[in-house]
Amino acid sequence: MGDRLMMVGAGLSGAVLARELAEAGHAVTVVDARPHVAGNCHTARDADTGVMVHTYGPHIFHTDDDGVWDWVQRFARFRPYKNQVKATVGDRVFSLPVNLHTINQFFGTALRPEEARAFIAARTANIPNPQTFEEQALAFVGPDLYAAFFKGYTEKQWGTSPANLPASILKRLPLRFTYDDNYFFHRHQGMPENGYTALIDNILDHPGISLRLETFFHPAEAADWDHVFWSGPLDGFFGYRLGRLGYRTLVFETFRYDGDWQGCAVMNHPDLDVPFTRTTEHKYFSPWETHEKSVVYRETPRACEPNDIPYYPIRLVEEKSLLADYVALAETASNVTFVGRLGTYRYLDMDVTIREALDLAVAFLAAQATGTLAPRFSKAPL
Repeated sequence: MGDRLMMVGAGLSGAVLARELAEAGHAVTVVDARPHVAGNCHTARDADTGVMVHTYGPHIFHTDDDGVWDWVQRFARFRPYKNQVKATVGDRVFSLPVNLHTINQFFGTALRPEEARAFIAARTANIPNPQTFEEQALAFVGPDLYAAFFKGYTEKQWGTSPANLPASILKRLPLRFTYDDNYFFHRHQGMPENGYTALIDNILDHPGISLRLETFFHPAEAADWDHVFWSGPLDGFFGYRLGRLGYRTLVFETFRYDGDWQGCAVMNHPDLDVPFTRTTEHKYFSPWETHEKSVVYRETPRACEPNDIPYYPIRLVEEKSLLADYVALAETASNVTFVGRLGTYRYLDMDVTIREALDLAVAFLAAQATGTLAPRFSKAPL
């Protein structure tokens, strides 16, 4: 019989680890304070409309990792899905990410790809090593496109001027000189046909896994288990004794509509005079289904308070300094591994979360076999 392992959190990290370690012969208990599995990926059918709703905001699966793609398809059928985002700027609607259609529509031109490259290059700032989001944007798309699509949206998202944010935030967004409006460029893209909650339910369906929902795990209980995998907030494990790491949270305004509200899944709102950042119409996240009515979310970011759900780690200078102190404290926890976006205080896409969990399971089993210490983190936060 294997060790008694505790997974704190029934999101992607906890579920994937639980499955891998249960298959390796361990007895795994998974607890979650919420009344459902799947964490912020939780999906549920709306009783009034029949629409599959992404309860905590939309999640779109995309990856170039063949191993991860093959792994998730053991537990759910994934249907093709292409993320085609629109943006309302003033009284006009544009295609995102910024592509050849966006450029031609915005500037009233009919440029070919090579002409568009030269056109944008002539408008960008010469900043060889951009340090801030604003510098990166000015060097990336120039002042006009920056002001229209990035400046206001980013200020609302993070609650501060883009001049205060690192350039790395923008570096993950594409700029295309073709008419390709697929937001992601990964080879594998899709949605689980029956939602993410069904996916997680199937992952946790193993005789070696015991699931307890609406159950709060106190860090003092860690000594009762052979090993604990903690996917909650890193600072929360230590009772926030050094202070709280900063996050942004989301406030959702939800309403139903008899018909189509906006004709697409995601509509960004970069204008500063619009308080929310985007509107999502959830029936469009399941394009293989047909629904007469809609469930619509408006998302408004704000500072995360103690009782809020943390979404986006801020990771500016002050937070990184505090993070370093918590990482040092984590090294003193003898039988705990910190995992996932909250446990490592990093923004993670779903495929990266799964990959890190799969790799951690291998590392944990190897540490057991050699009598060495298990990793403290699924991946180092710093």
